[in-house]
Amino acid sequence: MHEKLNNGLKYCMIGNLLFLLFGLICFIYYKTFNEHSVFSKALEITAYACEFGGFTILLWGDWLISTSARDRGIMKLCLTLYIFLEALMMVLEINSFRFSFYKPYSLLLAIIHSGISGFVCLSFLQMEKDNKKLERLVVLCIAIMFGGMFGNILGIRIYFSIIANAIAFALLFYGMRRLILREDLDVDCHGDRARVAEYKSTFVDD
Repeated sequence: MHEKLNNGLKYCMIGNLLFLLFGLICFIYYKTFNEHSVFSKALEITAYACEFGGFTILLWGDWLISTSARDRGIMKLCLTLYIFLEALMMVLEINSFRFSFYKPYSLLLAIIHSGISGFVCLSFLQMEKDNKKLERLVVLCIAIMFGGMFGNILGIRIYFSIIANAIAFALLFYGMRRLILREDLDVDCHGDRARVAEYKSTFVDD
């Protein structure tokens, strides 16, 4: 089960790297957009491929984590909701010219996006309570996510926030995997007989 958990973290990292690539493609797409350009069509197809691939790999990683780590209900729910949120925002971003209600330069949208993402990141403290290395990693990743809001202050589209999120979550999953492999993070999994820790919904408890 521990190997299953490690693979889940690895796939979630890869999924976020694909989201990062999606954001970078969007940057090029909007800088070079031409409705009749073959290059623009190719970029759009590539963006959809990255989105679909990242979404699929993230869901697979989410399933591996959810079925290997014991309890941690809030963390598991937040991760699943985050995946669907990012997929929705990516669909809206690449089709923004088709949806009049979507405001790709909205600071409020960036704040809400970063705030939700920050809470999702915070939920990973359930991995091991009072682990200082994990806490520092989570704080660093949340800081990167909140930095994504400032792109909108500078007049950059919401893909800047998506890029910041992708970097932060890729770093989070990579860091947790490294901590587990170095035995600096102790995660009890299904099938463990040595101990059964209680991590149900208490990551903010004293």
